[in-house]
Amino acid sequence: MTLCVGAAQAGLFDDDEARKAILDLRARIAAGDDASRARTAETNAELAKTNAALLEQITVLKRSLLELNAQLEGMRGEMAKMRGNDEQIARDVAELQRRQKDITQGVDDRIRKLEPIKVSVDGREFLADPEEKRLFDEALAVFRGGEFDKAAIMFGNFVRRYPGSGYTDTARFWLGNSLYGKRDYKDAIGNFRTVVNNAPDHPRAPEALLAIASCQVESKDAKGARATINELIKAYPRSEAALAGKERLAALK
Repeated sequence: MTLCVGAAQAGLFDDDEARKAILDLRARIAAGDDASRARTAETNAELAKTNAALLEQITVLKRSLLELNAQLEGMRGEMAKMRGNDEQIARDVAELQRRQKDITQGVDDRIRKLEPIKVSVDGREFLADPEEKRLFDEALAVFRGGEFDKAAIMFGNFVRRYPGSGYTDTARFWLGNSLYGKRDYKDAIGNFRTVVNNAPDHPRAPEALLAIASCQVESKDAKGARATINELIKAYPRSEAALAGKERLAALK
């Protein structure tokens, strides 16, 4: 009996201890849970605070990026505008250079038109203005084309415009021939005689005397023609005009 009571007491003791141990364990577990919840809450609070700080930083960074992008866009716009200005400036400079080239070319052309050039006419070299040469050449071309009236006008204008030109004596000689071609013998003789008197050493002087004789023959002035041919033979005995004059003189007799 005693053993049974003792065993029962031992069993009760064991149950109490077990319950106490269970209660202690529960208490420790509850305390651990509370501590864990507290740490979790603290951790969550810190995380929330950290997240809030990160969100704020991200917001600031986003704002900074937006501002930077706006600045970049502005810079791109300015650069595009500058490129446009540069391109316009380049076009303006190119246009100015073209105009300068045109003006320079025009000035050079005008200078060339005014600068004297060396010419050779009837074995004589001299300087003449380009316009002067052009007018003489045109008049001579008209004469050779058989337009004696027009040639006479052109050569007449030439000798009046360029009285001191190296062309003058030659131009007057061809003026006489133009007048001869249009049968104006009197004026033709006057121009041929001017060549002989003003430039007796001119290569055309012998021909001018022979031409005077021809005008006199056409004017039925045989006596005058003979006198002119004799003058030619005496003044220019070795010229081809003098040889031709001798033959004509024989015919006049």
